[in-house]
Amino acid sequence: MTDPAASLVAARVQAAFERVHRERMTGLPFVNEALRVEMVGLRRWQGLWLGVLVTPWSMNLMLLPGDGEGQPDAAPWPRLVAGEYAQFAFPGGVLSFLGGREGEAGEYLACSLFSPVFEFADPVAARQMAEACLLALLDPQAAAEQAAAARATPPMSRRRFLRGAGGAVAASEP
Repeated sequence: MTDPAASLVAARVQAAFERVHRERMTGLPFVNEALRVEMVGLRRWQGLWLGVLVTPWSMNLMLLPGDGEGQPDAAPWPRLVAGEYAQFAFPGGVLSFLGGREGEAGEYLACSLFSPVFEFADPVAARQMAEACLLALLDPQAAAEQAAAARATPPMSRRRFLRGAGGAVAASEP
C-alpha cells in the first residue's frame, strides 16, 4: 500500500481484529494459528475502502467507509444494523455484505470468502488467495487469464522438483 490513508485504515482494522484474536478467538477449534491478522490489498473503490481481511478464523472481503476522495460517483455508505446485508455490484458480480462493527475498526461490511481457513498453511498462501480474490472481483478477465496460464503450466513432479524444477527433464519421466 503506497496510499498513506490506506495504511492508516489497514492498521486500524488489523489492530481491532488482532484484539479480537487475543481476547475471543485464541484456542478455539476453528482457528488456524498458522495465520495472522492481515489486511490485504486495501484500496479505494467508489469512495469506499475495499480489501480482504485475513484472520486465523476467516477471510472476508471488507468494505469500510471512505472519504469519497476523487470519486464523484461514490457509493453511499449503507446505514445497517449489525447483521443486516447490503449488496454491491463489482465487475466480477454482485455480492452481499454483512454489516458489522468492531472496536477501533468501526463500522464495516464483510463478505465471507473462507471460513474456517484451514486450507492455508501459512500467511503467504492466505495472502496470495486474498490477492487472487480481489483480482477476480475487480478484473474478472485478468483473473481468467491468470487461471488459464496456471492450468497450462505442467504440474511439478517429485523427480522434476528434486532435479531443480527448471532444468531439462527427460521425456520418459513419469
